[in-house]
Amino acid sequence: MASRKEGTGSTATSSSSTTGPAGKGKGKGGSGDSAVKQVQIDGLVVLKIIKHYQEEGQGTEVVQGVLLGLVVEDRLEITNCFPFPQHTEDDADFDEVQYQMEMMRSLRHVNIDHLHVGWYQSTYYGSFVTRALLDSQFSYQHAIEESVVLIYDPIKTAQGSLSLKAYRLTPKLMEVCKEKDFSPEALKKGNITFEHMFEEVPIVIKNSHLINVLMWELEKKSAVADKHELLSLASSNHLGKNLQLLMDRVDEMSQDIVKYNTYMRNTSKQQQQKHQYQQRRQQENMQRQSRGEPPLPEEDLSKLFKPPQPPARMDSLLIAGQINTYCQNIKEFTAQNLGKLFMAQALQEYNN
Repeated sequence: MASRKEGTGSTATSSSSTTGPAGKGKGKGGSGDSAVKQVQIDGLVVLKIIKHYQEEGQGTEVVQGVLLGLVVEDRLEITNCFPFPQHTEDDADFDEVQYQMEMMRSLRHVNIDHLHVGWYQSTYYGSFVTRALLDSQFSYQHAIEESVVLIYDPIKTAQGSLSLKAYRLTPKLMEVCKEKDFSPEALKKGNITFEHMFEEVPIVIKNSHLINVLMWELEKKSAVADKHELLSLASSNHLGKNLQLLMDRVDEMSQDIVKYNTYMRNTSKQQQQKHQYQQRRQQENMQRQSRGEPPLPEEDLSKLFKPPQPPARMDSLLIAGQINTYCQNIKEFTAQNLGKLFMAQALQEYNN
């Protein structure tokens, strides 16, 4: 097991489809609400994630990797990471699980924390609430109770503030995923809504004292003009792109609602047909009884009237969750821009 020295750093300010895990970390997390209450990330890990996207991420292409570390009580400490290599369909012989095992074995040989504690993924304008992420995080969290997924948003980070968030599946959603029953009845019974699918875990970025001194030195040497970019009143295309993605998801939601309404109409129509059939058989049996004839044999109505297949509601929940994410991004972005506009208005009035 990898050794680790405690008390060598100071804490900075906090910020708010892969294969399953190849290695398993052990922690003290219980089976209650959540095994992890806080995620502590080394600054080097954050830089590795950013560097990975800058080298291999292009447009909507996402990058993914493995998080390594250990669990201390209810705190998950992420001390290292390594990326998944980009490979095409031609690389049919590439085995991701074998690659993870070899990487962790190499890290163990050089006495670096090698326990598997989750994975990370970049996102394009906050588009990460997908079925692929849900399935991947379920496989991780089912094998390693304390595992998390880090979502890095490079576009929001380019606006001036680091966007790195940690998510876990809620215990309710974990139970539903274990049963693999995503019918409307099962989701209603489990009280699953788009607000109860993912839970965000607070993040604290930790650096050593030497790195803090280096950052202080670099801040003094940085050009003052670069800081003025944060006061730019231009909204670029960030707001327009978020609104376009939001409209696309709303269209998908409306199509899903049409499918569900069609299912409800077919179900109601079938119930009426079944009721009419039962009434006709009852009248016919009464007539046969008056003529002294035996009643008609009982028939299995489930074979005569096969119930329509209900649409999967998990996709609708994911779309609703993604819509909620877009709305939060738009809210944050517009709040910052409105603050800049009010500040610019006050400065202009003061100068006049």
